[in-house]
Amino acid sequence: MTQVEILSAARDHGGGYKVDVTRGTRVGRVSSEWFARPADERYLSLSDLSATVRGRSERNRTRTVESAAVRVEASRDDAERLALLLPGSNAPIASTHWSFGQLASLVGAPATYLRQLPAQLAGINLQFGLSSHRAAQVKTLEMEDGRVELRAVTGPEYGRIFDHELVAAVQRIAGNGTGDTRWKIPGVLDWSTGVYNPNVDITQDTTTLYASDRDVFLFLVDDLNPIEAGRLRDGSPDLYFRGFYCWNSEVGAKTLGMASFYLRAVCQNRNLWGVEDFEEITIRHSKYAASRFAHEAAPALASFANSSPMPFVNGIKAAREKIVARSDEDRSEFLRKRGFSKTESAKIIERVLSEEGRKPESVFDFVQGITAVARGKTHQDARLDLESRAKKLLDRAA
Repeated sequence: MTQVEILSAARDHGGGYKVDVTRGTRVGRVSSEWFARPADERYLSLSDLSATVRGRSERNRTRTVESAAVRVEASRDDAERLALLLPGSNAPIASTHWSFGQLASLVGAPATYLRQLPAQLAGINLQFGLSSHRAAQVKTLEMEDGRVELRAVTGPEYGRIFDHELVAAVQRIAGNGTGDTRWKIPGVLDWSTGVYNPNVDITQDTTTLYASDRDVFLFLVDDLNPIEAGRLRDGSPDLYFRGFYCWNSEVGAKTLGMASFYLRAVCQNRNLWGVEDFEEITIRHSKYAASRFAHEAAPALASFANSSPMPFVNGIKAAREKIVARSDEDRSEFLRKRGFSKTESAKIIERVLSEEGRKPESVFDFVQGITAVARGKTHQDARLDLESRAKKLLDRAA
């Protein structure tokens, strides 16, 4: 049977694909974003998202000032409002919730407490902190949109990577993110049938393109081109799709980062299921951040997007073919040598037996058993530790 025939056999009548999400790991990062984003932070295409972040960037300006020269004013007309006067500005500047917190942190003041005070009293406290604070330079990010707004206050060495730069890097490989290239907003898993349907309408409920006034987050998949990497217990193909997500904050709320992986499905809540070969890189907004983005992160994203899946497929094949245990003694010894306790080893072997109908023999069997046990861990550190150990086993088998 050819690869095309295999994939056609795995496709159901609705155009979806039968997948086994009991394998691999679950990643909840995208789901966390999906739950947290209000309607005005959800975008239906990369072009719409790009227009927003690029538009605000064009209205931004950055400069470096002395922190002690910043003046705080309480509005006489609005007891709830504080304004800032920066050196070289004739008009007061309004701080955002985020930049106010950064300014308070700069002088060691508790932002939450200051926000509870009347504006005049909060202004007095903040002004005292700025005036008595040792002389330091700060980098401001200001935006004019009907009024001048202070979006961020960072150290002078802050290496800003603008949100539109990350979005542009994604657009170079994903177009509009709606299917005009192989990379698109993901489909949805039907839990009742175990079928993943890549063809769903892009709505505010299904989109995975997000942007707020302080960050961006994008998740896309190549789910119209499934990859077979071995067979399931019933003989049907074990199908994967490629995926990646990336994030950034141009105001200092988080690092820039991206993660690439293979996955078997995405559910309605945007949890990633059956994840394998997860790789992540992060870049702090330090002095040379822009250079690292240009020479490391953006090329890595393009490389993954355009690379062949064969190294991944061959790695899975090698792990399936590498038999490391044929007896209970072999299984216990294999796991003990890799740091697993007697209790952990028993759980891993039992999970493979319950899910595959046989005890583990190959490296792949043990990897699936370890990740299955990891899924049941309530503490993230314990879960990540097991997943990391499983990945090392898989990598060594390739």
